[in-house]
Amino acid sequence: MTTRGEATKQKLFEATLRLSASRGLVGLTVDDIAAEAKVAKGTVYYNFGSKDGLVDALLRYGVGVLADRLRAATGDGDGDPMDIISSQVDGALEFIAEYPGFSQILVSEMWRTPGTWHETLTLLREEIISIVREQLHRLDAAGRLPDGVQIPTAAAGLFGTMLVVALDWQVFQPKRTRADVRESVMVLIRGLGR
Repeated sequence: MTTRGEATKQKLFEATLRLSASRGLVGLTVDDIAAEAKVAKGTVYYNFGSKDGLVDALLRYGVGVLADRLRAATGDGDGDPMDIISSQVDGALEFIAEYPGFSQILVSEMWRTPGTWHETLTLLREEIISIVREQLHRLDAAGRLPDGVQIPTAAAGLFGTMLVVALDWQVFQPKRTRADVRESVMVLIRGLGR
């Protein structure tokens, strides 16, 4: 059961996502967000303390949802790591299709010169990359990665690829199916593994 406070936070998250998808985060004001959510300006301050607090909570919430989907794709963890990575890519694509505004925020803020949310994003990035890295370690343990592959770099590259390819799909190729986009990403990954 959702509490009233959780429902209000969800409204504020959704309003921020809608506005940021077209305007970015930097120019948004608490007044804009409150008006879009159809709540009083004080509601933002009451729930989050500031716009920065709202965005910080939004980033944590969204990355938490994405991390849960990536973890769910691992199942019991005993499957073929390449199949698990394919499921993780599919879960990331599904997430980005569902939350394109969040994904735009994540991409624009993740690789920006350290800004307001850099510390939060650093922690969140590590959470996601550790989930991906686990499967790459499994591929390596099975002798399915070429010698010399730096797993931390490959995991970061895979995460970045998932985000950028998914946003490219949403913005420039929306008629493509999720399965087709997933397969395009997997062609790159299969080139890394054996």
